[in-house]
Amino acid sequence: MRAAVFEQPGPASVLQIVDREAPPAGPGEVRVRIVLSAVNPTDTGTRAGRGVPDGVSPPRVPNQDGAGVVDAVGDGVTGLAVGDRVWVWDAGYGRVNGTAQELVVLPRRQVVRMNDDVPFEVGAALGIPALTAHRCLTLASDGPARLAPGALAGRTVLVAGGAGAVGNAAIQLAKWAGATVLTTVSAKEKADLAAAAGADLVINYREEDVAARIREHSPSGPHIVVEVNTDNLRLDLNVVAPGGNIAIYVAGEVTIPSFRAMLKNVSLDFVLTYTTSTPEKDAAVAAVAEAVNAGAFRVGAEAGLPIVRFPFERIAEAHEAVEQHAVGKVVIEVTRP
Repeated sequence: MRAAVFEQPGPASVLQIVDREAPPAGPGEVRVRIVLSAVNPTDTGTRAGRGVPDGVSPPRVPNQDGAGVVDAVGDGVTGLAVGDRVWVWDAGYGRVNGTAQELVVLPRRQVVRMNDDVPFEVGAALGIPALTAHRCLTLASDGPARLAPGALAGRTVLVAGGAGAVGNAAIQLAKWAGATVLTTVSAKEKADLAAAAGADLVINYREEDVAARIREHSPSGPHIVVEVNTDNLRLDLNVVAPGGNIAIYVAGEVTIPSFRAMLKNVSLDFVLTYTTSTPEKDAAVAAVAEAVNAGAFRVGAEAGLPIVRFPFERIAEAHEAVEQHAVGKVVIEVTRP
């Protein structure tokens, strides 16, 4: 089988495609033939040597997320059969083999069945973005631990960066759960994408007064803020509802205006999906799988998340596209459906 490998950290050019023996599926494991492997910023960070520390050194196969077909199941595996369409998560975290290869073996828990009518592009776009979004949307002390239809009814959610992968997932999941969703973007084309994802109000922060626009639409303020930029914290504290929650899922230095936060009894949380607890991750996976199989999670420009495709041989270009902040979801075509 073909696999993309980097022998040492470095620029995208360190990625090389090699031939390897197909790995067997052991007890409790599933072997998946990867159709599409997704590239996330943390994937490029790991390849460059600045990713999330997981105790694993090169050589390794990059990429955490992907979608494909069950190729083999090990002893004791239930609920999956050869030929099932599936998506996988955290494939390369804490192990040397990610999804940038034709066959990957994972514990049963990390392989999620999807309905036959769900496109592989949807499955590949889940993983880190959708599971991160779910955690951000379920951190409030008085909120649900797991999203479902109606779980966020009556609540307003502010999603910073609604045209990004996590932002898109947060918009779609929050709408599925019944929330009113406000979002901010930096350009007209991104505003179109956020609107396509289903946001009720899209604010161009380069051209509009964000706080004023939020107050026009939500006088009490958003109950949940999904934040991609730590520089926005003062704005978030200004507009968030009393008792609200701000979830930050990006690294950065934070200066907290604590008295303002205290006045509103606001909670501030930091999210890294890799290290969430087992119950938190299981709840996120179950909710995302339900939304996907219900047709509530879509991809493509018409759903606010353009798919940027690369053939397997151009995996280095795919990694470079993510590093250059390509708009949309970058995926690599590993095998044919």
